[in-house]
Order: sequence, then structure tokens, then C-alpha cells
Amino acid sequence: MSLELILSVAIGLALAAACGLRVFAPIFLLGLAAHFGRLHLASGFAWAGTTPALVALGTATVVEIVAYYVPWLDHALDVISAPAALMAGAVATVAVLGDLPPWLRWTTGIIAGSGLAGFTKGAAALLRVKSSAATGGLGNPVVATGESAGAVGISLLALVVPLLALLLVIGLVIVVFRVAHRVAFGGRPAA
Repeated sequence: MSLELILSVAIGLALAAACGLRVFAPIFLLGLAAHFGRLHLASGFAWAGTTPALVALGTATVVEIVAYYVPWLDHALDVISAPAALMAGAVATVAVLGDLPPWLRWTTGIIAGSGLAGFTKGAAALLRVKSSAATGGLGNPVVATGESAGAVGISLLALVVPLLALLLVIGLVIVVFRVAHRVAFGGRPAA
């Protein structure tokens, strides 16, 4: 496996994880990187770096981020964005895996990309539910800010230092599993 392929996989999977936090921001940043020649996209994904796509994705990013600060809209957006995050995770992964055959790119995107996006979307949704229960919804803007910062931060890290971004994502997955295990089993080891 070449270093270029390893870096592409790291970029794709880290961007997919970020798609679980915000659907459009990672794809927008991917498009910007392609537009400015910092990233080569797979065949069929050059559209992401075009000016019309960047205007649309940039607008969608701003609308999505702002909408999470509207109390009744944040929950509705969570419900609607769940399937969109899965699709965005797959697209983000497939778009950067240009050296692989199409069947392998799409298999990787659907299984790993959608899986990571779904995992981060689920973890963020659970955090939002806990925040709503603990603060009556008053803490949700703090959670929304953290999610937006996480999506942008992970995406930028993926584009600049892909292996570090993937290690961060793996670390977050481990932390979430440990916390979930403690909550589910009260700190006791699983039987």
C-alpha cells in the first residue's frame, strides 16, 4: 500500500467522521482544497471544487451552523441530517480515493465512511439529548458550537495532517465506547 493511498484513506475517513458533526462543512472544505489545487479528487468528483458548488456548499454550511442555534430547529435538523450525514460521509471518503477501483472506493465509502459519519452523528445526538435533559435545552448552543468547531477542526486537520486527524478520530471513537460502556454497565466489566 502506497503512502499516497494511506493518506487518502486517512483524509477520507477523518472527513467522514466530521460529516457526522456537520454535514456540509467537511464537503465544503474538501471542495475548497480541490479548488485551490491542494487535493486531487477522484474521477466524477471534480464538481466539488467548482465555483457554483463552493457557493452552494458554503451557503449550506452557514445555514446549517446558524440553524443549530434556533431552539426548535436544532432537534428537527438532527433528525433530518442523520441520513444526510451518512451520505456525506460516503461521498467524502469516495471523493479522495482516486487510486482505487470504483467498486472498492464505493465499498470503502459506504461501509467505513458512512459508518464513521453515523457513529459521530449518534454520539453527538446522545450528547445533545443529555445536554437537553440536564439544562432544559439551555446548554445546546454550547454543544452546537463544539460540534461546529469539531467538524471544521477535524476537516482542516484531515486536509493538512491526515494521519494525525485519523488518530484523533480513532481516539474519539475509543473514548465514546469507554464512556458508553461505563454508562451501560455502571463501570463494571462486560460479562
